[in-house]
Formats: sequence, structure tokens, C-alpha cells
Amino acid sequence: MSGYHLCQVKKARHPYYIESISTNIFTIEELCFYLQKNIYLIDETIINEKLLDWIRDELGLVRLYRKLYEQLEKGEGIGSFILPIFKEIGYLSHEEFKELQDKIREIEIQPDDLRRKLKADYLVEYKMYNNALHEYYQILKDKGPGKMGESFYAAVWSNMAAAYSRLFLFEEAADCLWKSYETVRSSETYRRYLITLPLFMSRADYEKKLLELKIPKVQREKVEAAAKEARNVEDIAERQEEEAW
Repeated sequence: MSGYHLCQVKKARHPYYIESISTNIFTIEELCFYLQKNIYLIDETIINEKLLDWIRDELGLVRLYRKLYEQLEKGEGIGSFILPIFKEIGYLSHEEFKELQDKIREIEIQPDDLRRKLKADYLVEYKMYNNALHEYYQILKDKGPGKMGESFYAAVWSNMAAAYSRLFLFEEAADCLWKSYETVRSSETYRRYLITLPLFMSRADYEKKLLELKIPKVQREKVEAAAKEARNVEDIAERQEEEAW
């Protein structure tokens, strides 16, 4: 966004609620800001008749309403729908507008699973962990042979673990990490799995698990040292998120 944007259109009396990030917006400038910064979060909670009604009734932009309604009926993609919104108030410079166009074209040719994962990753950044988990699960539910490759799905499981950790659901996080490790045998994922176990297991169960996994003494010492390095479960949750793919 180039500099500051003064409000060129009246402020709505009633806000539009963006479900994906649980946020209210009151002006077209706020809508443009959201669209530009969160391109991967654009979905049916934005591209719908409810938004169009809000643009017409709350902002008084009847011409824009009609143009967007035509695009919505055609269903030609997110670019055809959102770009007229930016043009309405000249929100972007010529260079910024072209950059956004190029980014949208790139997104529109990406596989659905990749777009969904990027959306989920954005939701994690917004701390919308349950929403992110829903997106991750949908990817895995629709998984088909040869779609994206095993490394991609291992990354999905890994990022799910990070989301669960932020919710302090460490048993679920460990389960996701194990599934990620089973998909792609990553030593880093295995290490994260071992570090997560003490967060929900009793000492006796943890010791038993290590014996079942046949963890060598040297590796065990390293894992326990790494677990102690984190001061509390919040630290470990943050690390899980930082180490997600």
C-alpha cells in the first residue's frame, strides 16, 4: 500500500463481518487493505451477495455493486471480482495494481490443495487455529494418489501439529507429528515428536514410550536437553509453530 489512504467513501453504519479472521470493516479502504494483505484468505465469506449488498446499502456504491454482481454471476475467478474494488477508489498505484494482478494470476493456476494450505497457514498467523485445522483436515480428507506428493502432505500434518500446540492440545499435536514422520521420515519431525511427548504423558508413560521406540541413549539425552531448554509449554508451542513447514 502506497502511503496513507484517506477515506474517500462514507463510513458504514453497520460493519461487514469477515468470518475468516473474525473482523469487522466499516469502509471500502479497510476492505481494500484486507484484500491486498490477505489474498489467500479470500473465499466465499468475501465473494458473496452479502458483501455486495453491504457495498450498495452501507457505502452507497451502486455502480460498483452492479459491476461486482455481474462478475459474481459469471464466476470467472477472484481477480475479476476484487480488482474493480481497488479501481473504484484508486487504492493502489499502477505498479501495485499490476503486482496484485500478477499475484492473483499465480494463485489461480495453483493446485487447490496448495491454495488451501496457504490459506490455513495464514489463519495460523492470525491465531485462528480451529479454522486453520479445518482447512488442513479438508486437504487430507480430499487427498488423492499423485496429487501433491508425500512431502506436501507431511508438511500439512506438521503444520497441524503447530496449530494444535498453540491450543495446548499436545497429544493431538504429537499424533500429527507422528503421521508426518510416517509420511516422510524427517529427523527434525521425529525430534519435535519426542519433545512433545512429555507435555501430556506421565514420566512413567514417557519412559515406556522411549523404550518402545528404542531411542538410543545419546539421542534421548539430546531430546531431553532440548525439552528442558524451553521454559514452559508456551515456549514449546511457539517453537512448534516456528518449525512448521
